[in-house]
Amino acid sequence: MRRSLGLIVLMVCALPMWALHVRPMGTPDVDYTFIDNNGDTIYVFAGDISMQHPGGATTWYTAENDQVYQSGADELFAPDDGGYYTIEDGEKEYFYVFSYANYAFTASDWQLAVTPYCEDTRLTLSGTLPAEMAYTLPNGLTRVVPRTCTISYTALAWNEADMHWQDSAAVLTESFPRTSFTLPPLYQATDITLAADNIALLLGRETDSVSVRLDNPIAVSSHVVSRTEVRGQAGELTNELERPTEETVLSGSAELRIQFSSNPTPAATFFTWHVYKGSTLMYTRNDENLFEVFSDPSSYRVICSVTGTDCPCETCTKDSTEITVNISASDLRVPNVFTPNGDGLNDEFRVQYRSIVEFHCWVYNRWGRLVYEWTDPSKGWDGTINGRPAAEGAYFYVIRARGSDANPNQGYRTKAAYRRAQLKTDEMIGIYQMSGDINLIRGK
Repeated sequence: MRRSLGLIVLMVCALPMWALHVRPMGTPDVDYTFIDNNGDTIYVFAGDISMQHPGGATTWYTAENDQVYQSGADELFAPDDGGYYTIEDGEKEYFYVFSYANYAFTASDWQLAVTPYCEDTRLTLSGTLPAEMAYTLPNGLTRVVPRTCTISYTALAWNEADMHWQDSAAVLTESFPRTSFTLPPLYQATDITLAADNIALLLGRETDSVSVRLDNPIAVSSHVVSRTEVRGQAGELTNELERPTEETVLSGSAELRIQFSSNPTPAATFFTWHVYKGSTLMYTRNDENLFEVFSDPSSYRVICSVTGTDCPCETCTKDSTEITVNISASDLRVPNVFTPNGDGLNDEFRVQYRSIVEFHCWVYNRWGRLVYEWTDPSKGWDGTINGRPAAEGAYFYVIRARGSDANPNQGYRTKAAYRRAQLKTDEMIGIYQMSGDINLIRGK
């Protein structure tokens, strides 16, 4: 594998190297990699530096001070680390060379320590740090050959499809060499490995690494999942407007009965649920999970705060993403005709409703005789009296209903008082006193 990688490196590097008159010695004993660093030509050798000029003997100069480093006795050039140039057709060709052995990462010289915090995880690398591959340009500016290391560990990630936390391999690429690194907050025990560096990989060498184990994570998080209680059967026709028919529904007709699960990470030990109505905090709860019945038309916000008690800053607290629940205002609509002929269309006298919590309907014939009554707004009259089809024609209905948005102290009124109260709409919100004709037509 290393030999194959080395061949690939040589092939990739061929074009920029042959564009120069100078190039590394093309022998099997010389392993090197080419790096274009902001237009600067960099060669890094696995071992000793060895260069040549295809034109034969030439003079080599130091890039930093324009001094002759080696006169043109022969074509072999084996300098120390640094910057050099040759002159070809009156033009200076600059290049910079490094022996990787002088900058290598050796794990036996290093120690890696981990400190968990509420908002992040910090690594400290101590020991003998390798020197930077720094070089000086002819204009006096100093540049550094970019190097990177990788930090790998096992994180907890939320699986949206299966609704649970699961292990997730994580790898970060960081600049190198340096002594401190900041990782995201870690929620479970895991081994953390730092491997360096990218130059070793380019040379086809195994990267050296050092590891540490995080045994007691203190960061906490949660992923709140809601499940709304479904009313009725899937695909069932209903006269309730915005009836909750799926567990994921978070808006619609009252009541919405919702189970909230916090799904905490392992270090969470304390839970606080905040339930807001609009911008006003209604209450808090301290159970791991929350069941709530939403009735009053409004917009609600539900947030779960999870807390870990092992944090050096006394407590670690993390708020979940808030969930918004919208309850619709009440509504009641009454048809003026129904056709109980068994064709599956409009076969019952039913109201359409939303967020109705009390309901009573009476149906009378033309002589004022009560022929049917019911108290469930999802039900209706099928057009029969004592099991026999009722005669076609007009019937009279009276409805008394209350929406979930009604003032609990507001009762039904006499007809005259009701009409007077209608002029003050705030007094009549959610109160329904309705009457009128319903026409029964059987048709064909």
